[in-house]
Amino acid sequence: MGLLDSKKVSATVGGKEIILETGRVARQANGAIWVQCGGTVALVTVCEAVLETPKDFFPLTVEYAERMYAAGRIPGNFFRREIGRPSDHETLVARLIDRPIRPLFPKGYGNEVQVLATVISADGVNDPDVLCITAASAATCISSIPFAGPVAGARLGRVDGQFVLNPTSEELARSDMDIVLAASRDAVVMVEGEAKLISEQDFIDGLNWAHKAIQPLIDAQEELIRLAGKEKAVFVPKQDDPELFAYVEDLAVRSGMEDALRTSDKLLRKDARKAVKDKVKALMAEDERYAGDPAAQAAIGEVLEHLEKKLVRQRVVKEGTRIDGRDTKTVRPIEIEPSVLPRAHGSAIFARGETKTIAVTTLGSTSDEQKVDTLSGDESKRFMLHYNFPPFTVGEVKSVRISRREIGHGHLAERALKAVLPDGESFPYTIRVVSDTVESNGSSSMAAVCGGCLSLMDAGVPISAPVAGVAMGLIKDGDVYTVLTDILGDEDALGDMDFKIAGTADGISAIQMDIKINGLPTEVMARALEQARVARLHILDVMAKALPAVRSELSPYAPQHEEVFVNPEIIRMIIGPGGKNIKSITSATGASIDIEDSGRITIFATSKESMQAAKEMVLYYDQHAELGKNYNGKVKRILEIGAIVEILPNLEALVHISQLDTNRVEKTEDVAHLGEDMTVKVIEINGDRIRASRKAVILEAQGVEWKPEDTARPARREPRDGDRRERGDRGERRGDRRDSHGDRPRRERRED
Repeated sequence: MGLLDSKKVSATVGGKEIILETGRVARQANGAIWVQCGGTVALVTVCEAVLETPKDFFPLTVEYAERMYAAGRIPGNFFRREIGRPSDHETLVARLIDRPIRPLFPKGYGNEVQVLATVISADGVNDPDVLCITAASAATCISSIPFAGPVAGARLGRVDGQFVLNPTSEELARSDMDIVLAASRDAVVMVEGEAKLISEQDFIDGLNWAHKAIQPLIDAQEELIRLAGKEKAVFVPKQDDPELFAYVEDLAVRSGMEDALRTSDKLLRKDARKAVKDKVKALMAEDERYAGDPAAQAAIGEVLEHLEKKLVRQRVVKEGTRIDGRDTKTVRPIEIEPSVLPRAHGSAIFARGETKTIAVTTLGSTSDEQKVDTLSGDESKRFMLHYNFPPFTVGEVKSVRISRREIGHGHLAERALKAVLPDGESFPYTIRVVSDTVESNGSSSMAAVCGGCLSLMDAGVPISAPVAGVAMGLIKDGDVYTVLTDILGDEDALGDMDFKIAGTADGISAIQMDIKINGLPTEVMARALEQARVARLHILDVMAKALPAVRSELSPYAPQHEEVFVNPEIIRMIIGPGGKNIKSITSATGASIDIEDSGRITIFATSKESMQAAKEMVLYYDQHAELGKNYNGKVKRILEIGAIVEILPNLEALVHISQLDTNRVEKTEDVAHLGEDMTVKVIEINGDRIRASRKAVILEAQGVEWKPEDTARPARREPRDGDRRERGDRGERRGDRRDSHGDRPRRERRED
């Protein structure tokens, strides 16, 4: 086999060819796929570390990285290389790859597995994220690692009412949905995305259409497995001791496990479960068969976890009753308190059951937009939602850092609210929402949606409609599917699905679905969506009672905003050499000023006083002369016919020699001196030409009232029939007119 020989398959989906190739590079990896669509290429590899003592959890790590050379760019950071910490976008794509493949590894598998996806060419048309989902599945399928694939990834859009698979960037800009999905041969296994308030039925129709359209990628992977697949390693799951399991379960039931699991309060339930566990340990220590068996003692936790899952699921299926006593469709009690922080621009506490968040909205200027270095170039974000989940939220002690989960939950909530925000033209503020989870018992990301919406309304942000979110769960028992509304943390852990849906009363704005089973029939998904819609309307009704409408005014602590328009030609003067003038304005007022080439200037200031000062300083460079107004100007030029005086920035007026003084002036230099100040009155405005008079100012100082007709140009006298003059006489008379009335000859007017 040659050094660059490879096996290659391809599939056409959405009218585009996707190529999956292995063997050309990364041969020492357990599995490697070169995936290409158009000019976009990614390399996805999978490697396994076989551990002598496998972990009691599955240590899978997935990393996604974009090389800037892929788009012919040099990184914009100080080091000029891709830094070690992934960007938020890279983290979000890594989660997209992780979520559909993780459930496909065998239960109990404890070897360390690492999937690395690297974008090495980007054409700006075809997105690499969904290609990497498919490639990660293909790489693992052809490796020796046990894996129940394949699955394939795709992006679903809808342009002009027609569904589009893997839309281009241009098509996506016109699409009313942006949904990423992963699917197996039989079912959809993962969904995440945003939409412009689409209906539940449109969403289901789109998923059904995309699931069928994605099948050629499943076929291609199966063909590649036949051509290049390695023999799968034999994995034998740890065998449970049925006698020990039955013994521990019996002790737990007799010690009150069922009653403990009926305790509705989370902390009390936790204490009750611990008491049962302690009692089981004590009873086993008294039993001769297990008293000296450390392995049996170590198995207690695993057995009790298995028992808890079985009891909770049986209770839901048989009784229709959940851990906290609710039925399957009831939303937990909700309490809301808006305006909780006196100095924040907008705030609210949103509590749903034992999950509680403090959501805060902050408004900033355009300079506060987030600058993001991407493959397509530098981008700006004017809306950000950050989700925090500190350890005290669940009573834990651990290091404080921003986790992938926090980035993912924040992104989902951001998508949910983005659909109802005003555009930048009508509301030019930069908006940041922070959701600090302070108590948690499930659905905290959807609490971030509800609380974030309330804080936006409290801040006076003119959203088009309120948004609420709810997390749905699922218990599958054979062919029976039970959908749960507003799941608890334990129901998330013990159930088969986490399906988050957010939107307004009119439709869906964001969605995310992860399942732990092999697939989900679309009719079950449709049932979950309808149940979620009813719950969403209930939550919106409670929100409306707490805060009926958007606040009519912004917080007094929010930045003041005003727009002014100036002549584009004077922008350079406002900025000044090296930005001297604009820096002086911002330093003196504390305002933030954004200048556009069109002459539109946006000013943000911390107070009305600061706003007025900044506005005056900006408009100082774009003032217009007023007829009859006095100006203290500076002599810029000396001419034979008079002086040019700058009366306003970039605005000059001619003071004719006859208007320099009340007495006759022989030479301009006798009165006007270059660079000196001169107070003049504007006596004529003719388009962009301005005439001014120093004589009028002097007369006013002497108590003589100035009138426009005093210095107006005389009307030209029409010649009478038979009126004949000699040339010299005509010239002499013209000169006399100039001396007496202050007008200037046509030749001099043209030169001026």
